[in-house]
Amino acid sequence: MKSLVSLLFGLFVVLTSSFAQESSPDGMIRQVTDDVLTIVRQDTDIQSGNTRKAIELVDAKVIPYFDFQRMTALAMGRDWNKATPEQRKRLSEEFKTLLVRTYSNALTSYKNQTVSYKPSKLQAGDNDVIVRTEIVQPGSKAVPLDYALAKEGDKWKVYDVIVAGVSLVTNYRDTFRQEVRNNGIDGLIQMLGNRNKQLEAGKK
Repeated sequence: MKSLVSLLFGLFVVLTSSFAQESSPDGMIRQVTDDVLTIVRQDTDIQSGNTRKAIELVDAKVIPYFDFQRMTALAMGRDWNKATPEQRKRLSEEFKTLLVRTYSNALTSYKNQTVSYKPSKLQAGDNDVIVRTEIVQPGSKAVPLDYALAKEGDKWKVYDVIVAGVSLVTNYRDTFRQEVRNNGIDGLIQMLGNRNKQLEAGKK
């Protein structure tokens, strides 16, 4: 399930530039997901494992529309308050790189999954919402996949993805907490940097 989750998150983020053109967060999710699925189905380079191309797409489209600092703060929990401004900047950059590379790698493993959209319960004036979907794959049970979005000014930004009730961002918290306990904030920065180098080198 983890690879599927990563895949669909990657599929979602590739064309997030559509966000600015949508009036509601659920409309954004539907349009972006449908557009991305269409493109990936037609992109033989990505289907053939061209991770570089997938990374270029994600880099070009996702960064302005995801709140990576908030995602990093959620992943770190209380330890976020221990970090200096410079450490927070470096942590956010490394965590962003980790997520982009992880999901770009997963993007190349698309296998004809489809998305079912759940009725939304959005109220006028809501600034923090959950958009609910399900990932449907033949022969397997549907996987709930929800997006947490917050409104910043006149734009919506994703700050978490929840799979079967489990937050992908806070799922890193135990690992981050243990690393900070053993080696401090700088140790966590180094650990993330090392992991990114491994992903860049094509290691699993």
